Amino acid sequence: MFGSNLLPNLGEVVAMILFGIGFANLLLQKNLIKKIIGLNIMDTAVYLFLAIKGYIEGRTAPIVVNGVQEVEAYINPIPSGLVLTGIVVSVSVTALMLSLTVRLYRRYHTLDLDEISSRLKKEGI
Repeated sequence: MFGSNLLPNLGEVVAMILFGIGFANLLLQKNLIKKIIGLNIMDTAVYLFLAIKGYIEGRTAPIVVNGVQEVEAYINPIPSGLVLTGIVVSVSVTALMLSLTVRLYRRYHTLDLDEISSRLKKEGI
């Protein structure tokens, strides 16, 4: 019963596993770079899930070719647009997080979040 639904939904399962790996990495790691990698894995899992859900077997990209204008011939373009927009936003967020991580490293000479937190408490911030 469980195995009969696994193969048709393999992409969704892979996306959920990737999201779980990224989430666990985000929660369990103390290194800031590893946390950023975990967040990027989670982003990728969401984009994979949206791309899989937006694809319809037997349909093509929504570009009118050879005069075919029936809606049933094309996939829904909204998930693809969401994925592209999400990728642009996640690259910007990753760049911001990395720049803040560099600033923290220059100030505290460590990437360990617990060590940075304890030094902040000592400074009274």
